[in-house]
Amino acid sequence: MQPDSTDSLFMELALQQARLAPSVGEVPIGAVLVSDNRVIAAAHNYREISQDPTAHAEIIIIRKAAEQLKTWRLTNTTLYVTLEPCPMCAGAIVQARIARLVFGAWDPKAGACGSILDIPSERRFNHRVQVTGGLYEEESRALLQEFFRTKRETLSEERKLSKSVSARRSDSF
Repeated sequence: MQPDSTDSLFMELALQQARLAPSVGEVPIGAVLVSDNRVIAAAHNYREISQDPTAHAEIIIIRKAAEQLKTWRLTNTTLYVTLEPCPMCAGAIVQARIARLVFGAWDPKAGACGSILDIPSERRFNHRVQVTGGLYEEESRALLQEFFRTKRETLSEERKLSKSVSARRSDSF
């Protein structure tokens, strides 16, 4: 997909947020909320840090923006996120009255903005969100793939080390 320069700029900021996440043990998903070409809030996932299942990047920036703007109605805003939002986040986006959503990689396992469900376009809700998916899809997907590849390799090494230690202990008895 060919991005316009504004979308490109803000998705790059969301990708920067995503790149910060692995250094603190988080899945590399980043988000930025924009109003009038100004960043209102930016974050990455914090589920592991906070041990909070709702601490997705989208939820965090919706909370930050509502606090900063002193309103839960985030009309005339655009949310940029590196991965297609899940049902919880898609619902929060609709509830916050966000006007537009732009995301990177599609999520065929949990995506709720066109992959599995399409919550933002559901006509029975009183608010619909304009959705553009696939912006910087390759970059967003590559961050996720690298994170999980590294995580699998680390787990594999830890298992090997654990087996080695267990074998040495049993030999010493």
